[in-house]
Amino acid sequence: MRDRSDQPDKLNVSPTPAREPSVERRRWPREPDQTDNAASSTPPALMPLRFSTAPFEPAEQFAIWRSHLEPIVEVSLPDGVAPQEGFTAEHTAWNLGKMLLVQQRTAAYRYARSAEKLRSSSIDHWYIGIPHKGNAWTEVDGHVVESRSDTVTFRSLGHPYRGRATESEVTLLYMPYDLFGDQAGMLVAANNSVLSGNYATLLIDYISSVETRLPALVANDLPKIVHTIRDMLVTCVTDAAANARNGVNPLTLSAMERVHRYIHSNLGAPNLNPDSISRAMGISRTRLYQLFEASGGVLNYIRRKRLQDAYAALSDTTNNQRILDIAEGAGFDVAANFTRAFIHEFGLSPSEVRKAASSAQPPTIQTDPSPTPTFEKWLRELGR
Repeated sequence: MRDRSDQPDKLNVSPTPAREPSVERRRWPREPDQTDNAASSTPPALMPLRFSTAPFEPAEQFAIWRSHLEPIVEVSLPDGVAPQEGFTAEHTAWNLGKMLLVQQRTAAYRYARSAEKLRSSSIDHWYIGIPHKGNAWTEVDGHVVESRSDTVTFRSLGHPYRGRATESEVTLLYMPYDLFGDQAGMLVAANNSVLSGNYATLLIDYISSVETRLPALVANDLPKIVHTIRDMLVTCVTDAAANARNGVNPLTLSAMERVHRYIHSNLGAPNLNPDSISRAMGISRTRLYQLFEASGGVLNYIRRKRLQDAYAALSDTTNNQRILDIAEGAGFDVAANFTRAFIHEFGLSPSEVRKAASSAQPPTIQTDPSPTPTFEKWLRELGR
């Protein structure tokens, strides 16, 4: 890892040449391995979501790419580059249920997930990046790390960051917060880390082998793959957290773990609020607000989690609760307020979600201008 915390403005320097790996790990798209398919009649479980700027006019390409990434980050072109010059980008997403695997190729660009973006976004997933070509520099709280080939970059979408990338080819893996449960504090300590060494190499190799098999995987494969990647990543992050240099106090990590566990265990409690949490955890309201400052505040965090649970309940075809009852369980006494908040969060109404679940058809989000709204839907539903 290259620590540039003393020079955060180095995001603006010219990149050093990318170090190319001695063995190429990735060239997409690959033809699926048919070995196991010949021996099994089980149909493949995955259908990739493919996106490319190639079909659009050059002057439109960057705006289309910006819209595609809007659920996660705000992007801009490098200094001196005009939109009229065109922007090449390919983005293929695979939904593993509790992980999204994305294969991405792009021209150079800048990116930022600001505090304002966090307040308007319910997406707080963890993610890793495995560069195969090119480099990226990302700053979190004044600390800059460089992502490069043969390493794994670990980061949270629940904390502001900014950075830039050269022309690149990268594998990204998005994982829901809840997948790591009680390890939240440790993961916070390792935020914006570059994982390297033998464990990271094994993780890269395993994810590479999964990628070659994606078109042939069957439904029973997916939970095992997800948990294998999760366990391998926890092993890598444990080492990174122990050597973290982002200044997170151990007492802060312990408090974060305890408070997150308490909130997740009591989401259905009608009196879940800053006062009750402070009393139960033995901390002050000021301290509680500090812990959730990067997430847009503790009340905003609780509200988002309750809405996500409501979405899961509405998507469950075995759940016969009335929408009004689900709204009350999410802390809304007025149905209209629940509907308004739900649409703001997910882009569609509670009744549309329930109707889509009963008909087994994905809902169409009319209010989302993104050219590929299904990717945003996958991100918002990840893990549920």
